[in-house]
Amino acid sequence: MEGKELQIRIMEDVLSRMDMTVDLTDEEVFNLIEQCILELSRECFISLADKRRFAREIFLSIRKLDFLQELIDDESVTEIMVNGPDAIFVEKDGALYRSEECFESCEKLENVIQQIVASCNRVVNEASPIVDARLENGARVHVVLAPVALNGPILTIRRFPEQPMRMENLLRMGSISEEAAKLLKKLVRAGYNIFISGGTGSGKTTFLNALSEYIPPQERVITIEDSAELKLVGIPNLVRMETRNANMEGCREITIRDLIRASLRMRPDRLIVGEVRGSEAVDMLQCLNTGHDGSLSTGHANSASDMLYRLETMVLMGMELPLAAIRGQIASGLDVIVHLGRLRDRSRRVLEIAEVLGFEDGNIRMQTLYRFVEEGEDEQGKIAGSLKKEAELYHTEKLYAAGLS
Repeated sequence: MEGKELQIRIMEDVLSRMDMTVDLTDEEVFNLIEQCILELSRECFISLADKRRFAREIFLSIRKLDFLQELIDDESVTEIMVNGPDAIFVEKDGALYRSEECFESCEKLENVIQQIVASCNRVVNEASPIVDARLENGARVHVVLAPVALNGPILTIRRFPEQPMRMENLLRMGSISEEAAKLLKKLVRAGYNIFISGGTGSGKTTFLNALSEYIPPQERVITIEDSAELKLVGIPNLVRMETRNANMEGCREITIRDLIRASLRMRPDRLIVGEVRGSEAVDMLQCLNTGHDGSLSTGHANSASDMLYRLETMVLMGMELPLAAIRGQIASGLDVIVHLGRLRDRSRRVLEIAEVLGFEDGNIRMQTLYRFVEEGEDEQGKIAGSLKKEAELYHTEKLYAAGLS
């Protein structure tokens, strides 16, 4: 028999012997797999390398996420994109390549997806074919099934570092200058409301984690996310909340708007909303304008000024208000926008730090404090450049109130 046939036979033998009424440990399952391999090796020759490979792959298939588990455990892999059973792409060390591995069938891929989704109490099926979830290690998962997905089940996994990225790491990587980082440290400590904008994969969540290390440890912080990804450190009084989808058992949906409203009854000093993408912008702005200074959030946009326009649109999705009133709320609630981007060499940089000056003549006034200026490329194609200072901070009232110059 060929290797694939041997592996299938061993798998069937293992599954037939497993007692599904008993919760077996990983060690017990692995021992059962080794026993089945040993018994089959008495009938036909199996090399030692194949025995080890069969044991590992069968164990991953039964107890883990099949061959995806090895990719998830690889720290150099940042994103896994499964476009159906036989088209798997991986982002590793900043480069994108196609994996040689594939799933045997759509059914096998769907089994892996259901295993992921069930582990975080989510549901995905034909009636509700789109869902966000997360893995045990905090990796973000997005699933799209038929009839929405036409070329098979779609699975996207974004993996985050085991240890949260700190500002010193971003400085070492050249993502931000030391001068700009010192300014942001003061702004966070003084309670400025900061919004982080950028495109997909620009590092918004990573940067938000890094900024959070400057929050004074004596403050009470509440985080609100679609799926929990933030890893805040050094904050003892921390409350973490996550949205919930409606399910077949009758549990109603819990949205970000619901969680923001609930958080206001928990005496927060600061609110951190993982990402604002819809009508919850109304509630977030109300929080920023009712004494919750030092709040942080992120959103998708092409520039700092575009983020303001997107916020206007998102507020209108949740409430019909005159545009002047919306802009006034944004101008009084937001203090600073940090815009991130991913350059053509795949590096992530802070491209702009802008201050919201206020509302005047029907428009929101802004000024750029720092802007990234490209200075060329080196021999390896890496972009050289730095954040250039363009203006001084205008609103310094919160700095002086916090005792910071």
